Amino acid sequence: MTLGRLRRSRRRPTPSAGSDAHPVAAGTRRRAPLLLRRGLGLVAVLLILEYGVLPQIAGARHALTLLKGVDPILLGVGLLLEAGALLAYSLLTREVLPAASRPPVRTLLRIDITSLGVSHLMPGGTAVAAAMRLRMLTGCGVRPTDALFSATVQGAGSAVVLNVMLWMALAVSIPTHHGNILSVIAVSLGLALCTAAALVVLAVTRGQRPLIRVLRAVAAWIPGVRPDAVEDEIRTITGRMRAFGADRCRLARATSWAAANWLLDAASLGVFVAAFGHLVDIVGLFIGYGLANVLAVVPVTPGGLGIIEGVLVPSLVAFGSPRGVAIFGVISWRLVNFWLPIPVSAMTYLSLRAGPLQHHPTRERLG
Repeated sequence: MTLGRLRRSRRRPTPSAGSDAHPVAAGTRRRAPLLLRRGLGLVAVLLILEYGVLPQIAGARHALTLLKGVDPILLGVGLLLEAGALLAYSLLTREVLPAASRPPVRTLLRIDITSLGVSHLMPGGTAVAAAMRLRMLTGCGVRPTDALFSATVQGAGSAVVLNVMLWMALAVSIPTHHGNILSVIAVSLGLALCTAAALVVLAVTRGQRPLIRVLRAVAAWIPGVRPDAVEDEIRTITGRMRAFGADRCRLARATSWAAANWLLDAASLGVFVAAFGHLVDIVGLFIGYGLANVLAVVPVTPGGLGIIEGVLVPSLVAFGSPRGVAIFGVISWRLVNFWLPIPVSAMTYLSLRAGPLQHHPTRERLG
């Protein structure tokens, strides 16, 4: 009996050294499923509220009337406009990437759809999607520094364009519409974001030496990060930002694609509302759309789920849309804008894995 126990004890696997050597990584792996479950639970609750509770506000009989009278042609046009908004965003991605390492537009479109679907799955999914997007870009042959530079310029520039367009719409609406506290909050938040973006650009392009000293000091305290590599990356990004700003034609094209992305997305919303029988005032449409997207920057819910709907519906009603029409128009638009990219992103990711990501391995890593 003692000999048998001794043999069994010898057969027991011993803990690997890697599990003790990397407790942080192991803890991260254990927390990831928990975060995913919580995120999916939150999405489920918001899904019930959005598609179960909101339609009840419109009234059962009125809802049936609206659904029977919906125009399928306009629904198709709204879908095409949303696809055009995604294409415009991918063309913006192409414009901010250096010409020498630009993947084809069809590849960039699949990368953007994949990252968009990931960002809609969990709270804070934008950060996960951004990391995944950088990895896919580098996997398709883009240098990591180029991918990081393009993501920074694209994200900050697109936000600035949205806020400028919102301020223009608010300025146009002042003579005919009264402002509200929501507008003040959204404009203040947008101003803060634009100011932060401007300060970052000034720090990188004008105050390079102080910024490098600060980042080197921070990098010295981070294990595995070399201060020299951080300084090299900052100097490279600084040079590219100056070159990008000096190229007026390229800057104009990038700004145009950013504006087209927002305008096509807003137009898609307007067409979905029109499909239920009401033409939205153009200025009111973009004010509501701009307010919703500015407030959705705060990563409380994945993709601004619940926030965008909660701002859009009362905003459209305030500018003359019937409540039932506003509710069903926003819901149908969000089915295409928020939910459709999730299953489509799975297919686009598989196509990338079978194509560009398989044939173009990552060439280098960030410092």
